[in-house]
Amino acid sequence: MSGHSKWATIKHAKGAADAKRGQMFTKFIKEISIAARMGGGDPNGNPRLRTAILKARAANMPKDNIERAIKKGTGELGGASYEELLYEGYAPGGVAVLVEVLTDNKNRAAANVRNLFSKNGGNLGATGSVAYMFNRKGVIEYDAEVVSEEKLMEEALEAGAEDIQAEGGIITVTTDPNDFASVLEALQEKGFESVSAEISMVPATYMSLETETIRKVLKMVERLEEDDDVQNVYTNLDIPDDFEPEE
Repeated sequence: MSGHSKWATIKHAKGAADAKRGQMFTKFIKEISIAARMGGGDPNGNPRLRTAILKARAANMPKDNIERAIKKGTGELGGASYEELLYEGYAPGGVAVLVEVLTDNKNRAAANVRNLFSKNGGNLGATGSVAYMFNRKGVIEYDAEVVSEEKLMEEALEAGAEDIQAEGGIITVTTDPNDFASVLEALQEKGFESVSAEISMVPATYMSLETETIRKVLKMVERLEEDDDVQNVYTNLDIPDDFEPEE
C-alpha cells in the first residue's frame, strides 16, 4: 500500500486538488447523482450512494447539496445525465494508469483525457490493457500520530476489515468494497477520525522509478485530476518514503 499511502500524504500536505472546494463538490454531486440513478435514492439500501454521501459529509459538503444531488439522480429534479467511463493507459516510465470519468459529454471527455495523456508523456491504451493490475478495495486512512495502531487494528478487524498496514505515518485499513461503508461507520462510532476514505483501485504490485520520472508521473496525475470530467486517477507507482514533491 506504500504507493497509495504516500500519494495520499502528498495530496494532503499540498492540499492542491482538495483546496478547490467547488471542483471537489462537483465531483461529489456527480457521484451521488449516478449512484442514486443506478441504485435508488435510499442510502440504506444503496451501498454506493451511502459511500458517496459519507465522502461528501467528510468534506463538509452542505446537506442541501447532497439532497439535491440525490433528487437529480432519481429524476425528481432536472439536470445533466452522467455517463461512467474508464480509460486505461501508461504514464512516463511505463506506470499503469486508470482514469475514472463521469461526464455529460462523452466526446469531450475522451478528447480531453487523450490530450492529457499525450501532452504529459503518456499513452492511452486499449480497454483491459491495465485494469487487470488493480483490485477494487475500500481504503480508509488514519494519521498514525493521532490514532493507536493497536486499538485501530482490533476494532477494524472486529468491524470486518480485510487488512491493516502502517507506513509513512499513515495507518491504512483495507476492506472489501461491499463492507467499506459499514467498517467506516463502525470506526467512526468508536471515535476514529480518518484523514481519507474511498473506494479505490489498489494495484496488485507497484513500480519503482527514479525521482525525476516520479515527478513526471505525479504531474500527469495532477493534470488529469484537474479535469472536470475526471473523478479518480489510479496508478501503480511506488513513491519512496524519502521522496519530496516539488513546491
